[in-house]
Amino acid sequence: RDAMPAFTGMLFAYEAPQNAVFWMKNTLIPLDMLFLDQTGTVTRVIAGAEPLTTTPRDGGPGVKYVLEINGGMAARLKLNEGAQLRHPVIAEPAWPCDG
Repeated sequence: RDAMPAFTGMLFAYEAPQNAVFWMKNTLIPLDMLFLDQTGTVTRVIAGAEPLTTTPRDGGPGVKYVLEINGGMAARLKLNEGAQLRHPVIAEPAWPCDG
């Protein structure tokens, strides 16, 4: 893709928490990467990952979910380490997801 609509993204869910490392080799747009633990709490944010690179972006240990959004969107939405995200796929949310 050479563009992604605002307020959309890609959510990756692992079967078990792990050390997640991403690269941008075939990605054409800058992305913010949010690494989340099993409760949906953001543990690391990598902002504006440069497209078309093989530089590893390490989310650290205990990553259960990774959310990729448009570069700059994390700052715009004030999504920092400690933020809690909800989605029906998050099995053990820090607070309930009612829908």
